[in-house]
Amino acid sequence: MIAIVDYGVGNPGALMNMLEFIGYEAFITGEQETILRGSHLLLPGVGAFDTAMRNLRTSALIGSLEKAVFDRGIPLLGICLGMQLLGRRSEEGLAQGLGWLDADCVKMRPRSELRLKVPFMGWAEVEPTRNATLFSEEQKQRFYFSHSYKMQCDSEDDVAATYEFGEPVVCSVQRGNIFGVQFHPEKSHRFGMTLLRNFIQRTSNETAHHPSFAR
Repeated sequence: MIAIVDYGVGNPGALMNMLEFIGYEAFITGEQETILRGSHLLLPGVGAFDTAMRNLRTSALIGSLEKAVFDRGIPLLGICLGMQLLGRRSEEGLAQGLGWLDADCVKMRPRSELRLKVPFMGWAEVEPTRNATLFSEEQKQRFYFSHSYKMQCDSEDDVAATYEFGEPVVCSVQRGNIFGVQFHPEKSHRFGMTLLRNFIQRTSNETAHHPSFAR
């Protein structure tokens, strides 16, 4: 069963509705022991980085999430702000992130002559890397975004997809059984449905049975 982590930010109900629509059983939980029973974990998030990290720490869920991900090898997908929390920090605030990925989040600053608006809210075509697990074989895949900050990874090996916003912007990451997407799959129609199916199906028999990388 798929566990959607509820820590007071994001819209876990929309994710659960989409998962049920495509035929998967999911539940929303903010309980430590329940998280450990999930076959897959979704970490959604919207809003401010510091607020989200404060909620996670106050809820005492971080220990259970780390046990699930690092000790049990349960696949986890961070969504939107949930992806940004996987890194070390964000220019948006002062709080430390989870630090599961060697990455930081910075403000999006497109060149003024491009006249691109921040936050970016809308659809964009993504370009997956060759070994990206979550994406289908379709030539064009479009997803819905709403964000002002972008992730910068120390290693290109952690980048799973980018999109163009005056320059390539990281919009998906993966390392071991840890995955993240900057866009909203629950708002991305058939492309989002396919991505969620891929996350569940392609990690069920491989990644989920092996502990994650050592931090």
